[in-house]
Amino acid sequence: MRIFVRALLTVLALITLGTLIPRPLSSSAERASPQTTILILSNPIHTDIAIPLDAAIRARFGFVEAAGAPISHPDAAWLILGWGGRAFYLETPDWADLKPLPVFRALTVDSAVMHVALARASLAAAPDVRAIALDAEGYARLLDYIERSFTLKDGRPAPIPGAGYGQSDAFFEAEGWFNALVGCNTWTAAALREAGATTGWWTPLPQLLTLSLDLHKRER
Repeated sequence: MRIFVRALLTVLALITLGTLIPRPLSSSAERASPQTTILILSNPIHTDIAIPLDAAIRARFGFVEAAGAPISHPDAAWLILGWGGRAFYLETPDWADLKPLPVFRALTVDSAVMHVALARASLAAAPDVRAIALDAEGYARLLDYIERSFTLKDGRPAPIPGAGYGQSDAFFEAEGWFNALVGCNTWTAAALREAGATTGWWTPLPQLLTLSLDLHKRER
């Protein structure tokens, strides 16, 4: 019992410090005026990044169309991107689909995948959505970070055949390995830091990432 209590207190301490300690610790760089607003989508365990669709983004991420995400559709206003564990991501489109093996893989080590989906303009007003304004340089670094997360095959992102939740999304092979300590929310946090935001040092849960963004507001 004493060992369990100590372990629990250690985890709580790490979570607290990971949220309270800013990353980066300091920044003297001057930020230009924000030009682009992105969205952070949260559910109880996962975060995604949504970027606004314009001609340049449709051209840059045009490879998602052939995989099943119709990025050229006129009603598509946002491109949603998320990184996560292969087994859990592919096999759990809804909580009702939860199975022991994907949970086990998520708690240990799993290969990573990228999920892409599309949304209408109304996404910006949805619950559990946070808007973050970025300057041009920060937005460019964010897009580069996202692109580097896709595994390339013959120079192009590699789609996973037949994988998807519906008619407007797709999965791709991704760089890195997923585990409970370094998962989807730490990927989102790293992407935001690339864009110039300050997050907590370690934010494995959406709630911790959101709290750290509030505590260390330096988004532009």
